Amino acid sequence: MPVTAGIDVGSSAIKAVIMNVEPGKEEILARAVQRIRRRDARKAARATYEQALAEGNLQEKDIEYVAASGEGELVDFKSGFFYGMTTHARGAKFMFPDTATVADIGALHQRAIAVDKEAKVLQYQMTGQCASSSGQFMENIIRYLGVRMDEVSDLALKATNPQRISTVCAVLGETDVINMVSNQVPLEDILMGIMESIALRLVKLIRNLHAESPVTVTGGMATYEAMITAIAKIFAEAGLDIKLQTNENGIFAGAIGASLWGAVRLRKISVA
Repeated sequence: MPVTAGIDVGSSAIKAVIMNVEPGKEEILARAVQRIRRRDARKAARATYEQALAEGNLQEKDIEYVAASGEGELVDFKSGFFYGMTTHARGAKFMFPDTATVADIGALHQRAIAVDKEAKVLQYQMTGQCASSSGQFMENIIRYLGVRMDEVSDLALKATNPQRISTVCAVLGETDVINMVSNQVPLEDILMGIMESIALRLVKLIRNLHAESPVTVTGGMATYEAMITAIAKIFAEAGLDIKLQTNENGIFAGAIGASLWGAVRLRKISVA
């Protein structure tokens, strides 16, 4: 059974997957995700990989190729590197073979990626790092509000009057939130308002891309049910008839794609 690993080094978290990559029988054997926080990212990458190995009851010698993505230069033990857009595209196709567009909501930016049937990136649109439409901005606000990350989605889903923020500048977005707190806006309305604001930026990217349905959501924000609800709402407001999909592997899409592209490269090396 050929086995490869994919390690996606993001700005705030590292994701690792180990997969059986036998053609036609691809499956995830183990997954792991760890927050970087103030740790050395190189050590965090190693720790995440070792956690995945332990979960799969595997040893390093069992892994035939280690593919890195994202800030992959921090993975000292990698066999090769693949760009984030290509790995998210391949990971999304693994999750949902009918994927036509990938919506990656990461810590620093959002990306809308049009893909073909073979997971090839056709074109893309991307936000800048300054916008308040990222996962990192959401995490910063969560800390300011004193909310645990595992509470965010459930709280946001209770919103009755979401209050949207500026999506142009993170500083303006933070000011909006501070003013809302001062005006005693309910916490759940603030949280859902932020998610809807993030969704507004995403819809703009998708429109600019002339993206096709279905859209598969990947990245850390894909784990929030409230985020998916917000995106669906903004799609409806924009009059876009787009099928939206994600699952529990959304946050691992980059690592999954890296593992699968690693398998392709491994086969080429073997033939050569």
